[in-house]
Amino acid sequence: MERKRVLSGVQPTGALHLGNWLGAIRNWVDLQISHETFFCVVDLHAITVPHDPAVLSENTLSTAALYIACGIDPKVSSIFIQSQIAAHSELCWLLNCVTPLNWLERMIQFKEKAVKQGDNVSVGLLDYPVLMAADILLYDSDLVPVGEDQKQHLELARDIAQQRINSRYNNTKDRPVLKIPKPLIIKEGAKVMSLTDGRKKMSKSDPNEGSRIGLLDPPELITKKIKRAKTDQYIGLEFDNPDRPEADNLLTIYSILSGLGKEESTNQCKEMGWGKFKPLLGDVTVSALEPIQAKYKDLMQERTELRKILQAGKSDAEEVAQATLKRVHSALGLTCRE
Repeated sequence: MERKRVLSGVQPTGALHLGNWLGAIRNWVDLQISHETFFCVVDLHAITVPHDPAVLSENTLSTAALYIACGIDPKVSSIFIQSQIAAHSELCWLLNCVTPLNWLERMIQFKEKAVKQGDNVSVGLLDYPVLMAADILLYDSDLVPVGEDQKQHLELARDIAQQRINSRYNNTKDRPVLKIPKPLIIKEGAKVMSLTDGRKKMSKSDPNEGSRIGLLDPPELITKKIKRAKTDQYIGLEFDNPDRPEADNLLTIYSILSGLGKEESTNQCKEMGWGKFKPLLGDVTVSALEPIQAKYKDLMQERTELRKILQAGKSDAEEVAQATLKRVHSALGLTCRE
């Protein structure tokens, strides 16, 4: 049976953290066993806000190295850098020409970020969801792993593909111009929360470094951050108590990193105080990240191998992307490429 195709990626803005790993990359590792997988570093999305070019370049390679260090196998999955495939930008323009402006103006993330940026809002920030739609649709993706905060972007991609391309320009009904992807919601560990506020998602953009554990944080810093993590006054940890978001979050992290799962973690920690639990969580976190950090160090020290992997991934991605772009060109009446 033909394997379903999955596409996903993260921005190379800031260091990847525990939430990126447990909420996304760890699940990608499992998906590559049963699916055809494409994973990109979405660097074009990172320039919608002011940035340092040198830092972006280094972070892009660093993010790709972390994909591999976390278990993405380049022999099985295609790993590539978004900006190296020109078809992303080209399809974005083609989709721009059929996407209503008011669809973009109602996007929640644009509204939130526009308020923060004031008069410095770029067209790129408004158009970000169309580029994301191009990313998804370019690879004939069957499934796209998304968190709750990204579902609106996937719905936009589906609407553009179905309502603005397929329904208007599909002359051969046996095969649509663009495949309509479905969301793949991963529940366990899908939302790792901030160490300083259990009601907020762990984020690279949080100005408080203590709110997150970076995948490359040294052991002593990991221990320090966990020691300072927000807690409550109760003894014993538990899941799913809305009045104890920090307990739920830290116990979730522990249950995943320790491999014990929810039930056994609950039994072990239900009468445990914070003073005993935090060192336990610190040790488990350090141990879980140690092999990732060692693999990452090897890749970044010998970048020739990393660049070979990215070149191979680019070749795989380019082949699929060009086939999709050719269909869209033909459907829109653009001069066909040879």
